[in-house]
This record gives sequence, C-alpha cells and structure tokens, in this order.
Amino acid sequence: MNISESDFQYMLECQERDIATLLVEEHHMTIHQALDILYASDTYKALQNPKTGLYFQSPRYVFSYLYEEMKTGRMTT
Repeated sequence: MNISESDFQYMLECQERDIATLLVEEHHMTIHQALDILYASDTYKALQNPKTGLYFQSPRYVFSYLYEEMKTGRMTT
C-alpha cells in the first residue's frame, strides 16, 4: 500500500495518542510515563516503519504488542 508521508505521519500521531491514552486509563500512568514507555519500546520502532503496516492497525492491536513487551521486560531502555 502506498501512502503519502503526511498521511503516514498523521496516522502515526493518532496511534501514539491512542496508545498513550490506553496506558493512562488502563494502567494508571501519567501521560509522561506513558509516552516514555511507548517511545522506548521496540513496538514503537516497528510502528514508525511503514513497511510493518502497524500504523494501519487498530490501536488496541498495536497496544497488545506493547503490553506483551511491558510484561516480559523487553523494553529498549
């Protein structure tokens, strides 16, 4: 699927917002904690690559990868 850079950036920002919101609401984090976890994750690295197609998936689906990463302690920081 071909997507313009501006469309990709918009979809990425929406994913960031939605995933951070899930962390805040369901895991009682501050927005700063949620964004720190998201940005330090392998999941976020994959999300930033348009070839993975994660930007096009539901936020809950992408969050499932991040949650698994959090549970196993496989964070990049």
